[in-house]
Amino acid sequence: MAQVLEFKLPDLGEGLTEAEIVRWLVEVGDVVAIDQPVVEVETAKAMVEVPCPYGGVVTARFGEEGTELPVGAPLITVAVGERPTSGAADTGSEGSGNVLVGYGTSEAPARRRRVRQERPGPGGFAQAGQAGASGPLNGRADAAAPPLGAQTQAGGPVTTVDGQAGGPGPQDGPVPVISPLVRRLARQNGLDLRELTGSGPDGLILRADVEYALRAAGQGATAPVAAQHPGVPQAPSPALASRSSAPAAPGETRTPLKGIRGAVADKLARSRREIPDATCWVDADATELMRARAAMNAAGGPKISLLALLARICTAALARFPELNSTVDAEAREVVRFDHVHLGFAAQTDRGLVVPVVRDAHARDAESLTAEFARLTEAGRTGTLTPGELTGGTFTLNNYGVFGVDGSTPIINHPEAAMLGVGRIVPKPWVHEGELAVRQVVQLSLTFDHRVCDGGVAGGFLRYVADCVEQPAVLLRTL
Repeated sequence: MAQVLEFKLPDLGEGLTEAEIVRWLVEVGDVVAIDQPVVEVETAKAMVEVPCPYGGVVTARFGEEGTELPVGAPLITVAVGERPTSGAADTGSEGSGNVLVGYGTSEAPARRRRVRQERPGPGGFAQAGQAGASGPLNGRADAAAPPLGAQTQAGGPVTTVDGQAGGPGPQDGPVPVISPLVRRLARQNGLDLRELTGSGPDGLILRADVEYALRAAGQGATAPVAAQHPGVPQAPSPALASRSSAPAAPGETRTPLKGIRGAVADKLARSRREIPDATCWVDADATELMRARAAMNAAGGPKISLLALLARICTAALARFPELNSTVDAEAREVVRFDHVHLGFAAQTDRGLVVPVVRDAHARDAESLTAEFARLTEAGRTGTLTPGELTGGTFTLNNYGVFGVDGSTPIINHPEAAMLGVGRIVPKPWVHEGELAVRQVVQLSLTFDHRVCDGGVAGGFLRYVADCVEQPAVLLRTL
């Protein structure tokens, strides 16, 4: 007799709470292997193919293409062969354990996930996709309603394999956690989840609860941590899947702000709302920088991009003015300064604006920076950037000169503290060595968070950048 296992949309990492179904890769009735991708989803950060941890026959899919689902909502059910076990309480199917980062279906034998058998329906068995119709799913009241757009067919008893089901039990029992990624975060930091009281529905432990507890532990606080602490977001509701736009009036066209476009809108609005920003700018003679680049590329070897040289200048400037390589912890009223530079750069793609991040840019030379910019740009164009490649930046470089504009007042990439904008480099009249000449001129703009520094620091940073653009030999001091 086969078991029908339910696979839910896993936590995709980086605080993402929902994803939109872009394309189903399997049909009801298809046979799937362990770790086979079954659906392509779009999050606020990237396109992701989601592999299924079970092997068997697909008995149901939940949600049409274009539907937005919250993390934890059912994706598919799979009928798998029943495995012999020594005890009914732990009957289940072992999966790959590698659905996504931090997500898995297998653990050590002493911590195997519990199996909950659904009560039979009127016909003697539960319909696939309707397991929650007679009671809460995973012990959560907000998941009681059947998912929107579920495609179902009759099958065997639906078994939910979920290590997060139910409320707090014995010391060795399951703890209600929103995702395996949260459980992994706690385990890696030595945090006992049994000592926490979750702020989600029915005491569900959210990622924010774990992060708050870790911060509190770092400040000398002791567990248990209070459940209702400031700034903790509530668990996502399946109602997200049924959001719809208002009807368009005659002559109007309404486009939902969702996916990357919605994420960009939210982030820019938050930046303007929370950060007291200021902008300063300067024109610089980039003639020598362009000559230096041409000489590098004429010497053989991989070509060096202009963006890589500007990035190298940025990291050198941040070493001199580290105040701008920081963020503000508003809750703690502290400025957090970083000893590394994870450099974001704005890239326009067919799917909208994305800001990939070059890790440890301060430790890379121009050749390495060129290669990484090219790799991340291509991944952005093809929609294959991972959430980890789109988050964690400490400073952003925005080359809007590629759009043919001279200047701009960039909006800071929250929660960073500054962004350098670079306009187009064009021939202009310029006084050079006391005489009027035609030179390659660029406008540089720096928008900065006025809480982390005053105008003197911002001006000093921008002037140093301009000096390096005008005289690239200045960089030799920091090489």
